[in-house]
Amino acid sequence: MNPPATPFWLHNGRANTLFAKSLQAKPPAYRRELLPNRTGHTQIAYDFLDGADPAAPLVVLFHGLEGSSRSHYAIELMKAVHQKGWHGVVAHSPGCGGVPNTLTIPDHSGETREMAFALETLAARYPKIYAVGVSLGGNKLAKYLGEQGRLKKTAVPYAAASVSAPVDLTECSYRFDHGMTRLLYTRHFLSSVIPKARHFSSFHETVPLSSCKTIGEFDDVFTVPLHGFADRYDYYRQASSKPYLRDVATPLLLLNARNDPFLPGEALPTAEEVSPGVTLMQTPYGGHVGFTDQSGGHLNIRWLPQTLLDYFSRFE
Repeated sequence: MNPPATPFWLHNGRANTLFAKSLQAKPPAYRRELLPNRTGHTQIAYDFLDGADPAAPLVVLFHGLEGSSRSHYAIELMKAVHQKGWHGVVAHSPGCGGVPNTLTIPDHSGETREMAFALETLAARYPKIYAVGVSLGGNKLAKYLGEQGRLKKTAVPYAAASVSAPVDLTECSYRFDHGMTRLLYTRHFLSSVIPKARHFSSFHETVPLSSCKTIGEFDDVFTVPLHGFADRYDYYRQASSKPYLRDVATPLLLLNARNDPFLPGEALPTAEEVSPGVTLMQTPYGGHVGFTDQSGGHLNIRWLPQTLLDYFSRFE
């Protein structure tokens, strides 16, 4: 697998991250189903693209923070899956895809039970499933696979891929709380998650959420007390997928760019830190789910879906 042919003016990870969104195409004609989550207390949006062959594999995508089936990477992957003749679905997180989250307690960055339930729900319909997790969805997917491996259980996917996963949440949080990453991204994320946080009935705002200026401060005020962690660092340690990578038994492509503005290259796992089932692909450029490519003569973001489908095709 070759890395993307990134033009020199996109070698900066922040530029690549932001520019990729400008290449976004129109969403395909998804078929939406609203299905109950694992508790039955909220509905989850599943956006399907159906293949012609009922026996074809299904590729399920778990998006990143505040992502959806309309994210640039979701659109490109689902289009490529459909062109291949496979089935595709974007399984939204609770509260995403335009569906209100009516849970009393939200999930956190290391919570995998909802993902496991979604995979089991889909496995009842499709004979073979490949799973893709992007950003925080990728952290959860890698952690789920490691948890299944530790328990000596067979995970649902035949193979999986985690893309731009923040496998070390402590290092990721540091990036978000300092420097250019804080300046460019933190305010945007907080402006989205703070209004949603106020709707959870289990949360009592003893410290105003509006006073939170960093992701770490938000986690200390909101995530930590709701889920019973000692502090933000205890939360990041327990929620990170990196310690679970040695236990992954399912074939997993762990794809990261070394210039990802959300996670420093030195925090990425080495071959000694993962199981034999994990294939590490760490491209020099690509930013955070950017991976802009010009090898076809013009700039596009098709390198990522093609790389993922080439990997999954090994298991056909």
